[in-house]
Amino acid sequence: MIKCIAIDDEKLVRDLLEDNIRQLPFLELIKTCKNALEAYEVLQTEQVDLIFLDIQMPGLSGLQFLQSLQHPPMVILVTAYEQYALEGFNQQVVDYLLKPFSFERFLKACNRANELFRLQHNQNNDVNEIQDFFVNVEYTLVKIVVADIEYIEGLKDYIKIHLSTSDKPVLTRMTMKAMEEKLPANSFVRTHKSFLVVVQKITAVKRDFVCIGNKEIPVSEFYKENLRSRLQNF
Repeated sequence: MIKCIAIDDEKLVRDLLEDNIRQLPFLELIKTCKNALEAYEVLQTEQVDLIFLDIQMPGLSGLQFLQSLQHPPMVILVTAYEQYALEGFNQQVVDYLLKPFSFERFLKACNRANELFRLQHNQNNDVNEIQDFFVNVEYTLVKIVVADIEYIEGLKDYIKIHLSTSDKPVLTRMTMKAMEEKLPANSFVRTHKSFLVVVQKITAVKRDFVCIGNKEIPVSEFYKENLRSRLQNF
């Protein structure tokens, strides 16, 4: 869980952020704050991984607050003023939400934070040992357990994630390349430009197919040698 706070002097924005945060299962809202001073108090007593930070606030601005932190957590800027975008990214913020923003745009920013959090969390371990992740399915976040995946099928801008725990695949808008980057490289092998397979779950190899139980997944000429090498070394 990513522990977060939201800082904004407008109550309507704080309420919106609170509502959006509570819809995402990987976020835990610690507190909403109306100014930087309130946020300082929270940071002294709570672990905070992510801050949703307004820029224009009375007294100390959001950027001044950010610059004052010796070891700042991840930050997503939330502001009505586009001209601060460059300065915000110079502070290495995760993303920049321009008011008013949609839930879809909010979700995109939070997914970026989630990916960064996972990388940071596993920096002393093998980052490929990810156990689960979330994908967006019709504006709902669905948890995918890596151990349940059998194979992944690419369909232009979408992918189907075939699971051992369900007869119905999970369909999400994502490229195969983006999906492949999320997964442990030593556990998955590409058999075709449109198919990614769990090596350990391959039960048979035919000339142009690999089998996972009674399911046949195509193997193209381009990927045959790599597949053969992976199976020999598995």
